[in-house]
Amino acid sequence: MDTQQESLLLHEKQKGKLAISLKMPLNTKEDLSLAYTPGVAEPCRYIAKNKEDVYKYTFKGNTVAVISDGSAVLGLGNIGAEASLPVMEGKCALFKAFADIDAFPICTTTQDQEEIILIAKNIAPGFGGINLEDIKAPKCFEIEAQLQDLGIPVMHDDQHGTAVVCLAAIINALKVTNKDKSAKVVINGAGAAGIAVGKMLKNYGITNITLLDSKGIISKERTDVNEYKAEFTTDQSGNLELALKNSDIFIGLSVKNCVSKEMVQSMNTSPIIMAMANPDPEILPDLAKEAGAKVIATGRSDFPNQVNNVLGFPGIFRGALEAKATKITEDMKLAAAIALAGIIENPTEDEILPYATNKDVVPVIAKAVKEAWEQNK
Repeated sequence: MDTQQESLLLHEKQKGKLAISLKMPLNTKEDLSLAYTPGVAEPCRYIAKNKEDVYKYTFKGNTVAVISDGSAVLGLGNIGAEASLPVMEGKCALFKAFADIDAFPICTTTQDQEEIILIAKNIAPGFGGINLEDIKAPKCFEIEAQLQDLGIPVMHDDQHGTAVVCLAAIINALKVTNKDKSAKVVINGAGAAGIAVGKMLKNYGITNITLLDSKGIISKERTDVNEYKAEFTTDQSGNLELALKNSDIFIGLSVKNCVSKEMVQSMNTSPIIMAMANPDPEILPDLAKEAGAKVIATGRSDFPNQVNNVLGFPGIFRGALEAKATKITEDMKLAAAIALAGIIENPTEDEILPYATNKDVVPVIAKAVKEAWEQNK
């Protein structure tokens, strides 16, 4: 039985991956009086006088809403609210398993930008943070931007979780290859993740970046470039093959098999290949290795150096919730990436990132995120 069929049977048997548990017993008359009426009126009165007391008397401070309209789910595309629910349940399960955060899937039938923003604003009182998930670009940029004054941290994980883990991998890959921030980077894929990765690299100090979409290099000659891609326009025009010549780092957030052995050979010595298309990478690791790649990462768990968002978002939200941060800033994301990279003290070709189950990841990132907020709030 293959993994997909086994997963299907497991989901059917368990009826999903989530359940709610109680923190208080409800076995006696006294239990009911304390947990519900009449006793519950007292914390309500306190919160009515001071809204901040909601963090003291409820679970708000440890909750995250995972909101999706199902318009850009994994490699499945626009599959809608119901079909996206298994993925959102999975995201919530990861929040609980890795950071002990109580997360809830909120799948909306509407895919209208303004309606999603309104939904997020109206449910915010019950949550300590909001994780936007699998929402199509460029709509996801606008939704996230318009929710930054909500008073709780809001992050589109497909953008920033990916960017944080990607930067951490690059920080350590640069050490392995004896390269520095002057390295020439090619990013193939100008969606939410690709643009966010590019921005985070710039914030770190890596600025020699060429971004490509399905039509080629984002050049100044093009007239079809939106405002988000425009930040990365260059004088160069052409395709991926041309862009990769004499480059140092390839970051793939695109489609399978778009990079050939010859393309890797055209790069500078000891190139870094981060082929993160799922489930099939832009180039298979063995082929990239044969072509001279020094460090190779993918999005898959069956190859070394898996770049997976689970290394980022649980610790980022854990730190933000503990700090009672009102937003997740660029400094917090940068601190998360640097902290994640630092977990691997002596990176090697086959170990530039810790594995997802490493118990140090969440507390290390959470501490860095919390400190970054407190230093700059």
